[in-house]
Amino acid sequence: MAAWELTEPIWTERLVLRAYTAADFDPLYAMRSNAEVARYLYWEPQTEAEVRETLARKMASTSLQGEGDVLALAAEERTSGALVADVILAWASSEHATGEVGYITHPAHGGQGYATEATRPLLGVAFDGLGLHRVIGRLEARNTASARVLEKLGMRREAHLVENEWVKGEWQSELAYAILDREWRSEASASDQGYGRTTE
Repeated sequence: MAAWELTEPIWTERLVLRAYTAADFDPLYAMRSNAEVARYLYWEPQTEAEVRETLARKMASTSLQGEGDVLALAAEERTSGALVADVILAWASSEHATGEVGYITHPAHGGQGYATEATRPLLGVAFDGLGLHRVIGRLEARNTASARVLEKLGMRREAHLVENEWVKGEWQSELAYAILDREWRSEASASDQGYGRTTE
């Protein structure tokens, strides 16, 4: 496995994936202070001070050098310049060559396929950049919108853990999704030939 560093923005059809800057505070605050966004995540809606701490961490998270590192990218709409989603790739295990993706969408830009479009290049970073074998995605079982994102990325549902965690005062269940490097390459090859999944 190799290290990976963001040296220039990543362009998709509608988005630019780039490093965070101090100017991203307002849209990041709009995402992370929103109760609906945080509903199925581990953290509660964040205060202004907490978002400033989060932003500082994200601004420093532009490379993957080893296990435990996180790449955090701001997904900016190319036409408007608006920050529409926040995506991460975590290097979860070196021994097992595993990564994990995560994403949230700005409340004003939901339902437009931005999370899928912004997360797809992170699979390329994981498999082609780092040389990982497997990437996972985990979500609260009631979060059907998040499940659709992972399914559109070509990930398969591997497990439904029933009431496995006590979170925010209730027993919550978890869905686990995954995709292997060979599956990703097969999916990418099919897309190149016009047969693959498209963003919503």
